[in-house]
Amino acid sequence: MAECETGEYADLNGKHAFISIENRRIGGMEREICECCETCAMHKERSEKEYRDLMNRLKRIEGQVRGLQGMLERDAYCMDIMVQVSAVNAALNSFNKVLLANHLETCVKENIRKGNDVVIEELVQALPKLMK
Repeated sequence: MAECETGEYADLNGKHAFISIENRRIGGMEREICECCETCAMHKERSEKEYRDLMNRLKRIEGQVRGLQGMLERDAYCMDIMVQVSAVNAALNSFNKVLLANHLETCVKENIRKGNDVVIEELVQALPKLMK
């Protein structure tokens, strides 16, 4: 759904439906939640370059995963598949590192400058999940 100028959201048919936003604690953090779809109302505007870089990385990873599917369909040797799975994991980790660096340079820095140090707590809670 896309937000329209009135703050309402347009559904796939182009009709507008008001969606209320409520605050809810998620993972120890207070977040705005869209009532209809239960998603976080936080967003980030990315530069065209950042968007292209991240999207290109994801498309390469998607291609690697499709390659894994093809290997399985062709009954490839187990070790060969596992090596390729390792490559996919490395690519995802690399994607996550770039995303984290962008987050620190933009979202975290901006929020700290505004005096909103809750982003630090959010980051501290997220890091153990990112470092598995």
